[in-house]
Amino acid sequence: MTSVTLPTQTIHPHLRPLNILRDLPAVADLIESCFAETMDTEGKRYIQDMRRAGNDNSFIKWATRVAETTSLPLTGYIWEENNHIVGNISLVPFRQRRHHLYLIANVAVHPNYRRKGIARALTERALEHIREKQVDDVWLHVRDDNPEAIHLYSQLGFAEYARRTTWQTIAGHYEINNSEIHITKRHPTFWQTQQRWISRLYPDVLAWHQNWNLNSLKPGFWNWLYLLFADINVRQWVAIKNNQLQATLAYIPHGRGESLFAGAGETSDPEALTALLIYARKELLHYYPKISLEFPVSNFDSAIQAAGFKQTRTLIWMRATL
Repeated sequence: MTSVTLPTQTIHPHLRPLNILRDLPAVADLIESCFAETMDTEGKRYIQDMRRAGNDNSFIKWATRVAETTSLPLTGYIWEENNHIVGNISLVPFRQRRHHLYLIANVAVHPNYRRKGIARALTERALEHIREKQVDDVWLHVRDDNPEAIHLYSQLGFAEYARRTTWQTIAGHYEINNSEIHITKRHPTFWQTQQRWISRLYPDVLAWHQNWNLNSLKPGFWNWLYLLFADINVRQWVAIKNNQLQATLAYIPHGRGESLFAGAGETSDPEALTALLIYARKELLHYYPKISLEFPVSNFDSAIQAAGFKQTRTLIWMRATL
């Protein structure tokens, strides 16, 4: 991790802490105006939730008490000029086991006020806030098509940790063309290899944010019993070529764009992953028209695209130590 050296703080007359009693609707408007062109369904839902929360007195009373302990964007700073909020940064605390960390999110500056150092001032104040809380692990993610923001965060001491793309199914008819690849249900004997692959592709160091419940993929009676009583319909398949396991795929429903979790080795045949994804489309799309897959940027990108998935966004995860 990169260590951040914070500059001596200058008091900015336009910078103040977020006031959730009155600022949430204006912050929602700002975020929407800044990211409308790239906002996905989840982002639009987030804006709606923020506006709804800003008008819910009971929520505001609760949020005021728990702002520093819950993993919601209830703490942050805004930049205000002429009684208008033109800049925002959110601070979201997380806890992974006994480890405390912060996610910096919703860094937004109104287009008419950019290139004036507002984003830098907000980020520096956010880092100072985190240090005051005696937390030294800081994360953020930024779209890969935002070079100015990437440059700013790099200057402030953040280093790239991972690049991950979210993929979404598109309409179309796709067929498995490689007759050497055989698709079958996941057998328990494949679990050890599958676990090694998914541990690398869905690392535990990011699980605090992604909420990956990969334990549900384990074979065994007790896990089967838990999934049965919890009514979680996990489905798993594997791709075999020349009697060798090439790729795995799991479907875990969660209600917001049903998710696939793919596993593959560094030397696996990309066509095996394509075949698995095409098979899953046919099995699931009748019941779940929107299926998503998050996967690291890799040499499997073309294989995913060949199965009828489009990129919705690629996020660069960046990390720093205070």
